[in-house]
Amino acid sequence: MKYLRYFLLVLLVFLVAIQFINPEKNNDGYRSVALFEQEIVPTIEISSILKNNCYDCHSDQTNYPWYNHISPINYWLQEHIEEGKRHFNASVWYKYSARKKDHKLEELIEYVEQGEMPLNSYTWLHGDLSTQDTKTLLQWAQISRIKYKKQMLELAK
Repeated sequence: MKYLRYFLLVLLVFLVAIQFINPEKNNDGYRSVALFEQEIVPTIEISSILKNNCYDCHSDQTNYPWYNHISPINYWLQEHIEEGKRHFNASVWYKYSARKKDHKLEELIEYVEQGEMPLNSYTWLHGDLSTQDTKTLLQWAQISRIKYKKQMLELAK
């Protein structure tokens, strides 16, 4: 019993102490999604779907929820954001080649069709894509791929 109280006290001190140490925020004002949206020219509906379901983890502008102020949850969220940006980052879309853009859209289609995106941990708190939103997003991505396939063909000539 003595060891349990000691352990709980140390745990409490640790949990209080880590509240004062936070990971760096993912808000780079210079790299927004503006260039991405300027290139892909989304409809209002697509822009809304991307903003509400994708940009928090797949851009350099995260809209953090209230619970991001609680450690260690904030570290868990930051890891999700960093992992999401490694796979696809709308804020650096302009740096991607036509081949890479096509591939990223292909992956987006695959992950959404398989139900891997958005992540379950995201949908628990933010809600999932509706059937109509999923259909709209997939149609947009498939149509958008045509543009990049044409660019790749032109470069191959």
